[in-house]
Amino acid sequence: MAGTGYRDYFKVLGVERGADADTIKRSFRKLAREYHPDVNPGNAAAEAKFKEISEAYEVLSDPDKRRRYEQFGQYWNQAGGAGPGAGVDVDFGRYGNFDDFINDLLGRFGGPGGGSSGFGGGFPGGGFPGGGVGAGGRGASAPRQPANLDAEATVKVSFQEAFRGGERTLSVNDERVHVRIPAGVKTGSRLRLKGKGNLQPGTGRRGDLYLNLQVQPHAVWRLDGEQMRADLPVSLDELALGGTVTVMTPDGEADVTIPAGTSPGRSLRLKGKGWPGRSGRGDLLLTLSLQWPERWSDQEQELLRQLQQTRSSDPRRSWLQSARL
Repeated sequence: MAGTGYRDYFKVLGVERGADADTIKRSFRKLAREYHPDVNPGNAAAEAKFKEISEAYEVLSDPDKRRRYEQFGQYWNQAGGAGPGAGVDVDFGRYGNFDDFINDLLGRFGGPGGGSSGFGGGFPGGGFPGGGVGAGGRGASAPRQPANLDAEATVKVSFQEAFRGGERTLSVNDERVHVRIPAGVKTGSRLRLKGKGNLQPGTGRRGDLYLNLQVQPHAVWRLDGEQMRADLPVSLDELALGGTVTVMTPDGEADVTIPAGTSPGRSLRLKGKGWPGRSGRGDLLLTLSLQWPERWSDQEQELLRQLQQTRSSDPRRSWLQSARL
């Protein structure tokens, strides 16, 4: 901004001089959304207003800068550079204009040229008239490294959301942002929201927001690479005699065949019914788990006794031989 003397930053943000940090922040966010160049394309007045409120927030949001602003505010109307006020040793002759003094005093962000405010004030290149050095013998400021304005956040998604994908509405810096979650994301997947990161006061620059996804556990399903796993409860007779049972898959119910004489712990594979991936769906693995009834009926106990009496093999024969020391 051009050097126009003292600016009441409190008035620029529409707050009282004794306003606390939260009040200042809320006011800035409200005004920034209203006057941001992206919201007012081609509107020079809105862009100038945005730069002005950003400049005000940059100073008032920093306790040290705010203290110095309130302390040295009495010198802001001395744009002619006649000299320092009482009690402060300042050589105005080494500043190109009074804004340069304010920028240096308050330690504001430098623009691409270095010493200028980045709001249109100062001189080209951030130096002084003629491109030389100021009367104090000091050269133009070196360009500052651009700030990293990117931000990160962790977002928890349900197992179903991760499998099927969907949309979420998040609150980011008091702004509601719609996020599309692709099908097949996993814990550790990152989504990039361009232009939704931190805002650099005074420049309008904004970084990106990276969302780190954290998939929540499911009561039944587990993820193993591109495969989905689950334990399938089965009865003793289903393992012994085999048969067709109805199971649940992510796509709905399906019938699977258990071969006769299957041991507990064996897995049945359903191809193409697992997790969505770049090359298609993975497989679904169902591990057979023997499920004992809570209570045996009298008839079942009688049948078990008959089985005990007629059993033709000893389940521990090979074990006894191998376990001998």
